[in-house]
Amino acid sequence: MSAVKMTEGSVQLESCKAPLFYRQSEPATGEVKMSVLLLHGIRFSSENWLSIGTLDTLARAGCRAVAIDLPGLGRSKSAEAPAAVGQLAPAGFLKEVCEKLSLSPVVVISPSLSGMYSLPFLLQHQALIRAYVPVAPICTDKFTAEQYQSVQVPSLIVYGDQDAQLGELSLSNLRNLANHSVVVMKGAGHPCYLDDPDTWHKALTDFLNTL
Repeated sequence: MSAVKMTEGSVQLESCKAPLFYRQSEPATGEVKMSVLLLHGIRFSSENWLSIGTLDTLARAGCRAVAIDLPGLGRSKSAEAPAAVGQLAPAGFLKEVCEKLSLSPVVVISPSLSGMYSLPFLLQHQALIRAYVPVAPICTDKFTAEQYQSVQVPSLIVYGDQDAQLGELSLSNLRNLANHSVVVMKGAGHPCYLDDPDTWHKALTDFLNTL
């Protein structure tokens, strides 16, 4: 198995008062195929991606993976969330994250709460995004079918079939994305990647191999 280099750090954004914490994994060889940004839900943090092995899996697949703790959560508790003025305001937040960490073009993995950041970013900055992996994100109903249809970014829509609320709702909106495929994880709930990391990692790496 190829060796993996794991590091931790923090990044200061103009839009946040305190630095954001992040974890990073990359192939020890330094040869990187693509960059991946891992976001998280409200009860979670970058630590979840470490503990279930997603950071490790991505590095072994040749990716540089960065998992951030979103403002106000995890080890970024002191960082204030950027003011959401208008539906696309948070788009600049992830754009700045990607610029500061040299992640563009980036694959964005976005579960649950993080949809409030990733969807505006996707709709405003397609050119910076290599692929999009929404996992039952919130805020999908804030955008129109026409807005989704304008997105050409390859997208992998993932949700657990036990996620009665956000799974089906997010799919009904996200299926308007022009270039998407869907993975429904059997027996998995809202944080489906935690319920079945093996299936999650296989679906994710299979998708990345198509890019």
